[in-house]
Amino acid sequence: MSVSSDSAKSAQQNPPNETTQSAKSSAASNDMSYLSNFGSDVANSWLLPDGVVDVLFEDAHKQEVLRHQLIEQLITHGYQLVCPPMIEFTESLLSDASEDLKRQTFKIIDQLTGRLMGVRADITPQILRIDAHHGGTGIARYCYVGDVIHTLPSGLFGSRTPLQLGAEIFGCASLAADIELIDVLFTMVNKLNISAAIHIDLGHVAIFKRLAELAELPDSATEQLMYLYANKNLPELKRVCRDLPMGDDFYVLARFGHDIANLLSKLSDAAQQDDQIAAAVDELQRLKSYLENHWQCPVSIDVTELSGYHYHTGIVFNGYINSETQPLVRGGRFDGMQSQTQALRAATGFSMDVSRLLAHTQLDAPTTVLVDFAAINNANEDEMQTLLQQVESLRQQGYRVTMPLDAQDSPNDVTHRLIFADNQWQLQTI
Repeated sequence: MSVSSDSAKSAQQNPPNETTQSAKSSAASNDMSYLSNFGSDVANSWLLPDGVVDVLFEDAHKQEVLRHQLIEQLITHGYQLVCPPMIEFTESLLSDASEDLKRQTFKIIDQLTGRLMGVRADITPQILRIDAHHGGTGIARYCYVGDVIHTLPSGLFGSRTPLQLGAEIFGCASLAADIELIDVLFTMVNKLNISAAIHIDLGHVAIFKRLAELAELPDSATEQLMYLYANKNLPELKRVCRDLPMGDDFYVLARFGHDIANLLSKLSDAAQQDDQIAAAVDELQRLKSYLENHWQCPVSIDVTELSGYHYHTGIVFNGYINSETQPLVRGGRFDGMQSQTQALRAATGFSMDVSRLLAHTQLDAPTTVLVDFAAINNANEDEMQTLLQQVESLRQQGYRVTMPLDAQDSPNDVTHRLIFADNQWQLQTI
C-alpha cells in the first residue's frame, strides 16, 4: 500500500510513542470531561428548593432544645400534647380552610385509595378535628409541635418548612382565654432569655365583619375593602367608600383604627350603638391595657388587619421580634365544631415557627472532651473498664465525650482531653 507524502511527513513528525501518548491524553481528557459532567449533575441534584434549608450542627441542637423547653412549658400549664399526622385527606384537612391555606397545601394522590390527600401547611385545622372528636363540651387545652410544609414561602426570605409550635383553648368564649394564652406565651418566651423584645400588634375582625353586615355589603365590595386596607391605600379607599353604604365608617377604620381610645367616637351613630362593635372595641382596650400593665409590652392596634378574615372571628394578634417584618407569633379567635351536634365551639390559640428563634437565643458553650487515642490503645482491661465508667459519668454531667477511632479522629472545639497519667484517667483542660 502506498503512503502519500503528507501522511509520511505526519508519521515522521509524530513517532509511534508520541502518537500513543497523544491518544492516551485524549482519552484521559474525555474521561475527565465525563467526571466533570457527572460532578456537575450530582451538584445540581443536591440543590435544595428555594425556602428549604438544612438545620445543621449547633443550630440543630439549639432547635431541639427550644422545642423541648417550649413544649414542656405548655404541658406544665395544663395543655395536652397531641401529634397529628403529616398527611390527611383534603376533605378533613381543608374542609373549612381559607383560600390562602388551600394554596399553601401540597396535594398528593393516595396510592391505596386514589383519594386526594394534603401535606399539612398548618396544624390548627388538625386540632379542630381532634377537638371535634375528643374535646367534649367543656374547656379543652391542646399543644403541639411539628413540621409543616408550604407551597410558597411567606415573605421574601421565608421558610417553606417551618417547625410549628402552638397552643389552643376550646370551649371558652370569654376574654379570659385570650389573656391566659398571652400569659403562657410571655412566660414561655421570657424563660428562654432571648436577646430581643416582643411587640404585639392587636386587631379585631368582628368590627369590620359587623360593619359589613350592617351595610349589607356584597362579597365583592368586602374583598375590595380588604385589599385596600392591606395596601394602606387611603386615597383610593376614600374614593371607594364614597359609593358604599356606611362608607364613612369603613374609611374611619383605616384612618383612626390605630387609636382605639377614640375609634368608637369617630364612627357613625348606628355603629356606635351596635352592641357587637362596642363589645369588640372594649375587648381591644382591655387586652391592650393588660399587655402594657402586666407584661410591660409595647402594643399597637390595627383593626384593619384582616389577613385571617375568613377564618378568625374576634381578637387577632401578631407578635414581632425587634424590627422584623414577619411576625414570630400569630394568634386569635376562631370557631371549632362539635362532631355530633355540629354546634360551633368557641376557640382561641396561637402558633409560632420555632426556627425563627434560633437567631435570638444562645446555648451555653459546650464542654467537649477527647479521650487520648494512644492511651486507649495502651490501656489494659481494668483501665478500659475504668475509662468507660468515667466517660459515662462525664456524659451524664453534660460533657460531650468522643472516643476516637484513630489518631486523626478529633471533633471541633475540643476543650478538654481525657488522658491516662499517674495510673489514673485525668481530665485535662486545653
